[in-house]
Amino acid sequence: MAMRIGVRDGPSTCAAAARPSAARLRPAAGLRPAERLRPAARLRSTAGLLCAALALAAALVLGPAVAAAQVPSIGIDDAAARLSAGGYVLMMRHAQTEPGVGDPPQFRIGECTTQRNLSPEGREQARAIGATLRAAGIRIAQVRSSQWCRCRETAELAFGAHEAWPALNSFFADRSDEPRRTAEVRRFAGGLRAPDNAMLVTHQVNISAVFGSYASPGEIVAGRWRDGALVPEFRFVGERR
Repeated sequence: MAMRIGVRDGPSTCAAAARPSAARLRPAAGLRPAERLRPAARLRSTAGLLCAALALAAALVLGPAVAAAQVPSIGIDDAAARLSAGGYVLMMRHAQTEPGVGDPPQFRIGECTTQRNLSPEGREQARAIGATLRAAGIRIAQVRSSQWCRCRETAELAFGAHEAWPALNSFFADRSDEPRRTAEVRRFAGGLRAPDNAMLVTHQVNISAVFGSYASPGEIVAGRWRDGALVPEFRFVGERR
């Protein structure tokens, strides 16, 4: 018996697979009613367990993509209109870097030569983001940055004056730092008031921890403090393309 259940098929396919056709479950003559139901019940149970396992696998594998899809992406003009109300925390992933993942083993804060830094394209991207946000009339009252050189350079090229803030430092190599740093960002957001907006230049892992959303290099996720929580509302690319 072949049963096709795929992650992309969704609950309806799982439900259909769990309802075997009469032809597949035609009982032998002479069986009592209770005995006739047993094969169907067993098949429904097996299909249900398989669907649950597939759903869990999809959540683990596709988590970042699903989270990103849940935070709508909008254009720069729409973002400017919404940000005019103020009170937004903008978490921006640093601009494009040289190839690599994480940082070299000899990494040290404050020594850029030991880190993975912005590429020439990333530097141009950071400048373009700052120019685009200014041209769109987006007001930013304060800019904070991770202490990593790729974040500080992004902040410098895009916005100029900024404050290095350890709460925005990456915890890619040590996830034990995540709860404390995420809590600090949320406390900061709880004290932000309109009409101010704050730009936080940081890393992908930090944005995912705070907002549950993936961000590409240079992409910005915006959220506000509502009902005791920092809630993501939209994301946008700070460049006109």
